Amino acid sequence: MTKGALLSRSRGLAWRDYFALTKPKVVALILLTAVVGMFLTGSLPTPGVVLAATLGIGLMAGGAAAINHVLDRRIDLKMARTYHRPVAQGRVHTGAALVFAFGLSGAGLGVLLLWVNALTAWLTLASLLGYAVVYTVFLKRATPQNIVIGGLAGAMPPLLGWTAVTGQFDGHACLLVMIIFTWTPPHFWALAIHRRDDYAKADIPMLPVTHGIEFTKTCVLLYTLLLTLVCLLPWVVGMSGVIYLLGSLGLNLRFMQWACRLKFRPSPQTALQCFRFSISHLMWLFVLLLADHWIVYAW
Repeated sequence: MTKGALLSRSRGLAWRDYFALTKPKVVALILLTAVVGMFLTGSLPTPGVVLAATLGIGLMAGGAAAINHVLDRRIDLKMARTYHRPVAQGRVHTGAALVFAFGLSGAGLGVLLLWVNALTAWLTLASLLGYAVVYTVFLKRATPQNIVIGGLAGAMPPLLGWTAVTGQFDGHACLLVMIIFTWTPPHFWALAIHRRDDYAKADIPMLPVTHGIEFTKTCVLLYTLLLTLVCLLPWVVGMSGVIYLLGSLGLNLRFMQWACRLKFRPSPQTALQCFRFSISHLMWLFVLLLADHWIVYAW
């Protein structure tokens, strides 16, 4: 292989590593819920606001993810799921990763301040600090309730989308936050059950490590029941209609089925399958919210 080809390959790998720092799959789900929040406000947002808000929120979410890679690099090396990450493996130096992270975050904050509004910019910054600092540095290492308390930062995107369009808080937007806040523990605890030994090796006090797998399975089941009730609230307050009601019930019944299987009839892959379904659950739940709203709006 020629020197030029080697250089080209090296640049390609570097690009992929920096892209991986942003946790693109996580950011994609964040942006989906944020965009749905924009379109549930009752007024059609302008393309400019949608583009600017999506770009700003996405840049700051990617920056927070990159900071997480740096702060968790030693833990990542101890876990099978994360040992291959670019900073943990040294493919991206910590200094370069921090410059990249702060650059993304600063650019995102600037976009939101200049082309969206200050409320959305500062709320997004608070979410970034909540995830990258409060959760990653303190809560993750301090308490088995880390994902419950820290889940608020990850639940913020629908509110950010809402404030991007309206410039103010609204109770309906807070209902969307409640849905993701309630969804986060069963989603993440299912993964923690599957990776229990990794978390124990890394000395992270996740619930399956501190309280045992069976207790965590019970918590997953109870939270899916709570999530089903919380998901009814948009219909109860008149925010959504029968399309959302029926669809959300179907999704939540399926989630409960996975939680029951995890608790009472598990196989070695059930926890991972439950985790994977939870991602689809949230995605389709917000698609249903949007579809229901605009079908009713069109009529």
